[in-house]
Amino acid sequence: MTENQENAAAATEVNDTLGSAFLDGFNHVISLYNEYVGGYLLLFILVPAGIFFAFKFRFLHVRKFWHSFAILAGRYTKKGEEGDVNHFKALTTALSATVGTGNIVGVALAIYWGGPGAVFWMWVTGFFGMMLKMVECTLGLKYRRFNPDGTVSGGPMYYMEHGLKDKLGKHAKTLAIVFAAAAVLCSMGTGNMAQSNSMTDILNSTYAIPHWISGLIITSLVLLIVVGGLKRIAEVTSRLVPFMAVVYFLAAVLVVVLNIENLIPSLALIFHDAFTGTAAAGGFAGSAFILTLTMGVRRGLFSNEAGQGSAAMAHAAAQTRYPMREGLVASLEPFIDTLFICTLTAIVIIMTGAWSHEHAEAGVSLTVLAFELGLDKINIGFMAAHIIATGLMLFAFSTIIAWSYYGSRAAQYMFGFKAIKKYYYVYAVFVFLGSIWGLELVWNFVDMVITFMTIPNLIAILLLTPVVKREINNYFSMPDYKQRV
Repeated sequence: MTENQENAAAATEVNDTLGSAFLDGFNHVISLYNEYVGGYLLLFILVPAGIFFAFKFRFLHVRKFWHSFAILAGRYTKKGEEGDVNHFKALTTALSATVGTGNIVGVALAIYWGGPGAVFWMWVTGFFGMMLKMVECTLGLKYRRFNPDGTVSGGPMYYMEHGLKDKLGKHAKTLAIVFAAAAVLCSMGTGNMAQSNSMTDILNSTYAIPHWISGLIITSLVLLIVVGGLKRIAEVTSRLVPFMAVVYFLAAVLVVVLNIENLIPSLALIFHDAFTGTAAAGGFAGSAFILTLTMGVRRGLFSNEAGQGSAAMAHAAAQTRYPMREGLVASLEPFIDTLFICTLTAIVIIMTGAWSHEHAEAGVSLTVLAFELGLDKINIGFMAAHIIATGLMLFAFSTIIAWSYYGSRAAQYMFGFKAIKKYYYVYAVFVFLGSIWGLELVWNFVDMVITFMTIPNLIAILLLTPVVKREINNYFSMPDYKQRV
């Protein structure tokens, strides 16, 4: 090796070391925030807010559960309503943002670090999250604005600015800007990096495709779709979401049936460990109750985004003039996402014993191991990696394109229409960064930025409780509300 080559190699090594040191330091700071600040803020605001709304509105999400499905099915839809998309496409766009890696990787991480009891707290977050979704999406549609080109913009930024003006004065606009900035940042983490990271990870472990190659391909595909705006996004997600949910559901149900003798013991373990904690996988010491609780709440929020305010941006575009009607449709998201799909993943991981297996690892590997162990009973365990890879790719990709819409609405709110195209290119860069960064850093970043969005939104919807109350009373006081459109 020549002297110049030696110098170049030495310089490269120094740069790699400095880069690694920076990322390690960044990860450490984020971890401290999540452990001592963000995690507790969510714990003491998110679930209590859901409980408050559930009792305040007498568990409306349960009482009108079937009416919500009837609206979704188009029973009360009238052509010509203002808006960009129908109820079903608004729901599938929002669902595509939530049904992602949280259902496969997030659940696995919750169980790995918090034990089986974390699943119980995911359920709690999902159940009361139905009420939070109803509230924030009702407000999102009520305060939406129509753009010069006829498209719709809505979400927490708008109900903060216009709904809280009387309560907060000029600070209402400030709160809206804080939320919009957090939404842009969160779109890079929650809906972007966590997804591309899991996608490239599964492609690398299953098919030995280098992270950077799959990252470039995913980035290119994302750009092709997102530049088409919400209508193109809605067209893609309305096809992907039902398909991917059915495929994953059938595979998970097969594992449950093959291991049905472990179903009741697994459910008992979840309820028992929810309040006691248990040993996490990988040889760690016993999980404390607080760890089980916080992991369940964190992963539950990441999964269904209830209280985060993101879904209000998609539902604000629905073709209806009744805010409460879209709020009812939105309440179905946590049910489908957390109480249904996440539960399937959790049961598979627990009932197959994967969570406490000697080869258990954090992340998607744990879910793959669970499906392998479950399907081995009929000698098709080798298919597990391909099933999870396909499901994860569809789940995560749909999340990436849906979150590009959320981030673009927030960018538009702060900087105007011209910022949207620029935002898409920055968004694409973060797709690629997520594909090459380490798992721990990406998920710590996700946990941090989620709190930046959620806390301002929860403050806003709590202050706007009287507005939601009026919308509920107005809608259900109509003698013929089931026929009105």
